[in-house]
Amino acid sequence: MHAPVAPHTARGGIDLGGTKIEAVVVDARNNVLGSARKPTPNIGGPPDVAAQLAAAVTEAARAAGLEVASLEGVGVGSPGVVDPEGRVSGARNLSGWEGTFDLAGVLAKKLGTPVRVGNDVQVATDAEFKLGAGKPYRSVLGVFWGTGVGGGLILDGRPWIGRGGAGEIGHVVVEIGGAKCGCGRRGCMEAYAGRDSMEARARRRVEKGRRTELFTLMKEHKRTRLTSAIWAHALERRDKLATELIDDAIKALGAGIGSALNLLDVEAVILGGGLGVRFGQPFADRIATAIQPHLFNDQNPPDVEVAALGDLGGAIGASLLVGRAGR
Repeated sequence: MHAPVAPHTARGGIDLGGTKIEAVVVDARNNVLGSARKPTPNIGGPPDVAAQLAAAVTEAARAAGLEVASLEGVGVGSPGVVDPEGRVSGARNLSGWEGTFDLAGVLAKKLGTPVRVGNDVQVATDAEFKLGAGKPYRSVLGVFWGTGVGGGLILDGRPWIGRGGAGEIGHVVVEIGGAKCGCGRRGCMEAYAGRDSMEARARRRVEKGRRTELFTLMKEHKRTRLTSAIWAHALERRDKLATELIDDAIKALGAGIGSALNLLDVEAVILGGGLGVRFGQPFADRIATAIQPHLFNDQNPPDVEVAALGDLGGAIGASLLVGRAGR
């Protein structure tokens, strides 16, 4: 059991994903005291998402025996471009997210405690660097393979966020004039490897007569989307269409990550996200093999490791944005 937590030393963290919201409350040593999971709203817009975020972290605080207003603060990892004031734009994997929304301001009013917002993949990469698979290294590239494909950077021990939009590895172009991406551009890695894009491609092929168990499994498991678990079940059943689409995803990941490594030459790639964590080290090894032909420095490839903090890594990383942990 954890010792009682002094007022205002616990922090909240929320990971806003395309299909689910994970929330945690942690103590000063980053031990998880309480957690909660809720589905990400797939209708409505930013205010609906903000309400669900507030509900999730409130539930996590209650699980820890605390009131959310007593927390030192709450950090949020959000998709999209995040400015220094916590306003979010370009979160295209979320329903109805057009323009810019003051996520930090709205949540702070709802929760009665300070809120800081960072890019979801960057804060998850920060957590892996400080607490997880990235600890042995000084420079890492986080690649989070899930609803989309996001990236985070630690260069010489420090996060690199550029002007707020750095790390968007999912939008590295892997095929000039290629498949249309959710961002509206063509040929992005995410157009081949993002879970949403893979589902859209699967549906189009089914419409043309291809057979697959993907959507049967989705219904059996009472899901409305092809989650990471559904893809894993389909691969276990040797579903041909699922195997083809995952193979295409790995090929795209190899090209995109390899190109990023040629620019940055970091020591390690940390593979996270719903698909990355679900598939584990065997798929990290497959991605490492797919990277190799694209590397200029091919005699000294980086390590490719699976994120060690699991599903709660993004939420723990978001909590590091708060107060003393964020300095």
